[in-house]
Amino acid sequence: MAALSRSAPRPGTARSALSHPSFRIVWACTMASNVGTWMQNVALGALAYKMSLSAGFVALVGFMQLGPILVLASVGGVLADRFDRRKLLVITNTQQLVFSAVLGVVVMNGTPDRATLLLVVLAIGIGNALSGPSFASYLPRLVPREDLGGAVSLFSVQMNLSRVVGPAIGGVLLPTLGFAGIFYVNAATYLFAVVGVVKGPRCDVVRTAESGLERLFGGFVVARRDPLVRTVLLSVTLFSFVCLPFIGLMPALAEKNLGIDVKSVQYGLLYACFGLGAAIGAMGVGSWFVDVHPERLLRRSLGLFAALLGVWALLRSATPAYPVILVLGAAYFTCTTVLATTLQRHLDDAVRGRVLALYMMGFGGTVPLGLLLFGNISEITGLTPIILLGVAGAAVMALVVRLHPDPVPGGLMTSASEPESEEVSL
Repeated sequence: MAALSRSAPRPGTARSALSHPSFRIVWACTMASNVGTWMQNVALGALAYKMSLSAGFVALVGFMQLGPILVLASVGGVLADRFDRRKLLVITNTQQLVFSAVLGVVVMNGTPDRATLLLVVLAIGIGNALSGPSFASYLPRLVPREDLGGAVSLFSVQMNLSRVVGPAIGGVLLPTLGFAGIFYVNAATYLFAVVGVVKGPRCDVVRTAESGLERLFGGFVVARRDPLVRTVLLSVTLFSFVCLPFIGLMPALAEKNLGIDVKSVQYGLLYACFGLGAAIGAMGVGSWFVDVHPERLLRRSLGLFAALLGVWALLRSATPAYPVILVLGAAYFTCTTVLATTLQRHLDDAVRGRVLALYMMGFGGTVPLGLLLFGNISEITGLTPIILLGVAGAAVMALVVRLHPDPVPGGLMTSASEPESEEVSL
């Protein structure tokens, strides 16, 4: 008995989250889907740069893919709190499957029309914006609350392992399959996401007496009232807008600063190192650093991120770029995983979808805004000053960020009325 007790996973860790069968199934299936997504993301950035030789156009394509989060994530959050999240995920993943296949058709016959390419990418971005809050809100259905930290960490690991595997596979297959072939492969991988969600638990919906507008703005109400929610949302928004444009500008940085062809295996490996580092950082939050106070871990990782981003901005040789971006990725995703885990542990399920929608707007939605703004400015100033601005932003955040103590276990409700559990069909 003592031996069995010693081998039992510690609550809150990644190992404990993996002990739940529903979580394992959804985690593995979405991993397969995300590998295809990152194959497509890397190929799409390379295609945009080859079509235009312009960092501005690369930024515009990135904006069309992620920009819908700014407008539609709040709508996705309302849907996630109003309807069965599992059904919503099936619908939105199927929509992204269809338009990824359309993207392959658009580029099959050579250089595509720019406007058509942007519209198809926008359609994929819309599906992503609507599905994000449902998926993040579905996570607590897969594990008990005490294992949420490990579950969030593992999904962050999964997303970043896919950054390693996807670009590595895409870099090898791109010369053979071409851009269209990569997009078709990604379309097929969405089937894994659909199967995983179908096999997961169903979602009962917490109903409140809120009006339509109250539901739409419920996340903002929680953010205004709750200091922890407000701090997390402001932190992830500022970090994403000021510090993360370097990710979208990576194709231009690779070619101009490092002399790496974006259609080469070397570029795929560079992106893979970044994703591997991010996976290591995310895993650390749910394992090695599980006993470190979140505020301390956040501030230290921000400081490390600032230092390494400064080195990355000044590099002009490909060889040292690989280890630098590996550790930079680890610092980057340690920051965001700490913020996401803190928020998930704090929220009540009745408002989870809407508040997490705001998190996604801050994390994913402001990245394309920063990319669009700073990508075009870089045409005038060059890339290095833009990256150094991100260094300054991360350094300031490392000095001033404070995670308030959790004032209300389980978060705040947006309505004073007692919720009742009821399933709502689409």
